[in-house]
Amino acid sequence: MYGLIFIFAFAVLCSLIFAFILRFTSAEEGMLQYIITALSFIALFGGGFLSGGKRKEKGWLIGGLTGLIYSLVVFLFQYLGYDRLFDTEQVIYHTCYTLIAMMGGILGVNIANNNSRRSS
Repeated sequence: MYGLIFIFAFAVLCSLIFAFILRFTSAEEGMLQYIITALSFIALFGGGFLSGGKRKEKGWLIGGLTGLIYSLVVFLFQYLGYDRLFDTEQVIYHTCYTLIAMMGGILGVNIANNNSRRSS
């Protein structure tokens, strides 16, 4: 749950910042596409990392579930709000998001386990 909260809070904060940038500068959305994508990957990695660190076991599973739940929420928002399914590009992105969250979960478990071994 902490991972999903982190992901959505990070996304809201980044969206607010980019909305201000797009509103008050001459920047266009296409110019920021790669930055936004990179920040999305960072958000998913961080969410998986937090989830794995809290759980302290099966990081690949908890990170993967975090990524899948994120993708499900985005899919439901898009389908119910805009009456559109994912296109091929979005399926690829969300598959990568889930894999990145899994990697974050694995790293989160390993760092949490290393810290608990040092303190004992």
